[in-house]
Amino acid sequence: MLKRINPALPGLIAGIIIYGLIFQLAGVWFVEDKIGYSIGLWYGIAIAIGMAVNLAMVIYDAVTFDGEGNANKRVAVKSMLRYIVVAILLGILGYFEFGNLFAAFIGVMGLKISAYLQPFLNKLSGKSNGQTDGSVDAVSFDGIAESDYEENKEVTM
Repeated sequence: MLKRINPALPGLIAGIIIYGLIFQLAGVWFVEDKIGYSIGLWYGIAIAIGMAVNLAMVIYDAVTFDGEGNANKRVAVKSMLRYIVVAILLGILGYFEFGNLFAAFIGVMGLKISAYLQPFLNKLSGKSNGQTDGSVDAVSFDGIAESDYEENKEVTM
């Protein structure tokens, strides 16, 4: 289902979880409140995964939305709402102190790290679409790359 929203989304979520595991295994040894650190970190990881899914859905809605002027406005509003929700969730964690707020921030940063590492992780897993220069084919929502479409169009004409 996640791949239907955006083909990169499962890899992005996997990267966030791997990032969380690395910081869990490495960071838990350096803090006094191990439970608070773990709760905060995984709270942040959950927020990062929620942000990734929301971001993919906003992009999908913007691409499939008919009115271009309204699409830009909707993307801006939904992006602001996403950051407001993240601020509220982190505020709740800080107010009730049931986890480490700094660890939660580290967890949320997993979204950025995972996004930056996607080309590298795709290369390691062999999902580079045959590109050697680092570029990526634009993929339409029916799963056919635009370059494949151009090749098929030339053959059928």
